[in-house]
Amino acid sequence: MKRKKLLLLLGLVAALGTTANASEDTPAAETAAQTENTSDILMIADQGIFSAGGTVVSTDGTFDPVNGQYDPTGQTNYADHANVMYQIPANFNGHSMVFLHGYGQSRMGWMTTPDGRDGWSDMFLRDGYGVYLVDQPRRGEAGQTTVGATIDTTTQNQAWFTQFRLGRWPNFNENSQFPQDEASIEQFFRQMTPDTGDFDSDVITSALVATFEKSGPGILVSHSQGGLPAWDIMAQSNNAEAHIAIEPGGFVFPESLDREKYGNVMGGTMSDEDFAQMIKKPIIVYYGDYIPQEGETSDLGAENFWAYGLNTARTFAQVVNDMGGDCTVVYLPDMGVYGNSHFMFQELNNQSIADHVYSWLVSRGLG
Repeated sequence: MKRKKLLLLLGLVAALGTTANASEDTPAAETAAQTENTSDILMIADQGIFSAGGTVVSTDGTFDPVNGQYDPTGQTNYADHANVMYQIPANFNGHSMVFLHGYGQSRMGWMTTPDGRDGWSDMFLRDGYGVYLVDQPRRGEAGQTTVGATIDTTTQNQAWFTQFRLGRWPNFNENSQFPQDEASIEQFFRQMTPDTGDFDSDVITSALVATFEKSGPGILVSHSQGGLPAWDIMAQSNNAEAHIAIEPGGFVFPESLDREKYGNVMGGTMSDEDFAQMIKKPIIVYYGDYIPQEGETSDLGAENFWAYGLNTARTFAQVVNDMGGDCTVVYLPDMGVYGNSHFMFQELNNQSIADHVYSWLVSRGLG
């Protein structure tokens, strides 16, 4: 892959070109103020966008551009690929992070926050990591699909407000770290984007393995639904060095596991060989607040869903560690960190959580 080499002083050119005419409350004025201290400038050595994986389908026959321009005969469709935006910082530490979003989301969620602060991608760029921001097949910028779908236009914002543990609409949970002004709430809802085709874990896995082939050695960072194919990605990619899972949508266990020994744990099944390959790499799983603990039940099905997920995560970690792997489950309230929802990486304390992730990476020789 040929890459353009460049050095970006992010925001500096815009600031120099507009400062004279900018009022104090404009984005340009804010950028100019930030760049007065050049130590705050994020320097990018390389960046670009590419597609990874995917397939090509074709219709038999010979294409006739004169008499059948829009007849599918003899035509092709390149589809089911991932769309990947990457940036490599000037202080690159040799490790990259591949970010895979969750349901109804795109790479945007890693790049910013509803209230416009830095997202995790910028934070880890400053720490020296290359970042590869994925729109999975049939989502966002990777919308070209081989299977049709009906896009649901049902009004469901409040349903997701509930599912993501933000609170009980219109009220946020007590001590919530989520930015609660009306503009931020609107921005959060507007970052959601639909599937253009059926969710297919195998298709996503193939595209992400291809992404790692282009990125080189790196850490997979998955969120929610993205955690479902993540286990297969970790098993199949030799370049995947570690997995940071933010409230994954499910877990897998080796097919020969005596599940009764582990409380008849529920979850997906993976071949013993793939599971053994997956657990060669360190894993850390994060969960936020507002999750019923053992012996507790909520009247909200969404909260009970995440309680089940947290309990399964703890059993998964026990299985992995019993088999010689390295898996840590972090329940943020156990660390004295409260108020986080399903979107901890976009909340007011996202920097402190990123710092915890960074410390873990360094402890595993990945920083």
